[in-house]
Amino acid sequence: MKNPANRALLAGLAVTALALGGCATLNESECRTVDWKTIGYEDGNNGYSGERIAQHRKACAKYGISPDLGAYQSGRDAGLREYCRPANGFRAGAAGYAYAGTCPPDLEQAFASAYDSGLHLHELRGRVSDIANSLDAKREELDSAEDDLVKSSAVIISSDSTTERRAQALADTKQLAERMGRLKSDIRHLEEERVRYDIELQEYRASVRYAE
Repeated sequence: MKNPANRALLAGLAVTALALGGCATLNESECRTVDWKTIGYEDGNNGYSGERIAQHRKACAKYGISPDLGAYQSGRDAGLREYCRPANGFRAGAAGYAYAGTCPPDLEQAFASAYDSGLHLHELRGRVSDIANSLDAKREELDSAEDDLVKSSAVIISSDSTTERRAQALADTKQLAERMGRLKSDIRHLEEERVRYDIELQEYRASVRYAE
């Protein structure tokens, strides 16, 4: 599972992504009519970091409007208390979302622990998916090698083949046979790993407290 240092890294990534995501969080009409407490609540309830208000400020500055920071923060604090529930933390981790370290101190430990559990599940599922992709790639490579072997064998037995072509085909056949042997070995190893990873995933999924 992730340790606090890793969560801090994820928090940094989340803030960076937010900064790169553009500033048009609100249009002119919204800036002029917005209930800043409601916006704060929605942002908190979605787990946004404190950097979110800077995006709103920038979006509304072009219209000469400044956020009501007090109302926004009041709403955000209330929204965070809704968001920072362990079940939400687990779902965020299971989806692979970054946690920006936004929860208040009294809710942080339970939320972060559930988040780490969900993130571990996400990693286990990703590992199973990765090995399935690797198996597909190896099998496609083996199919291609088998096709090439058939073609080389045809050259060897063809009465139309020259001595030079037949000699080259023999060399190619040897290389292809060796390559196919390695691929089959790789595939067996990957299949064994996939079975092991599938078992680990199913056992962990059955052991976690929160539903996916």
